Amino acid sequence: MTKEQFKNLFDLYFEDIRRYLYYRCGDMALSTDLAQDTFMRIWEKQMDVRPGKDKELLYKIAGDLFVSFTRREKLRQKAPEQIHFEQRNLSPEEELQFRELQNKYERVLMKLPENQRIVFLMSRTEELSYKEIATRLSLSVKAVEKRMSGALARLRKELKT
Repeated sequence: MTKEQFKNLFDLYFEDIRRYLYYRCGDMALSTDLAQDTFMRIWEKQMDVRPGKDKELLYKIAGDLFVSFTRREKLRQKAPEQIHFEQRNLSPEEELQFRELQNKYERVLMKLPENQRIVFLMSRTEELSYKEIATRLSLSVKAVEKRMSGALARLRKELKT
């Protein structure tokens, strides 16, 4: 796709795509970002966009990006709620240390890169196997293993100090 073709495609459909996304999310800034991401995906992957099929492709990509964003956002917001710590008869000092560790864990978890956090939470909260996670995220098992090991390494490092 040439720059001129891309510019024509962008000029022709950007407002329609943004409006479609706005209707779905009700947030103008988010709809603008997702519409731009839609066109960036076309450009970066140098997709062969055929006249007559271009609008369908753009709406499909935009819809998929919106669904992905929504899923990530839900997971990000639910992450701290899904973590349950068991407390046993603790002294006041132990209870204070426990709460500090719990807060630190939640902060470190939220600082993890999104791809690592998603894999970690799917494994720990949903108790999914690496193969199940790979299937859901359309990744290889090796990619899931790498993300999980990165998440665990960062958690170990941050919680040690």
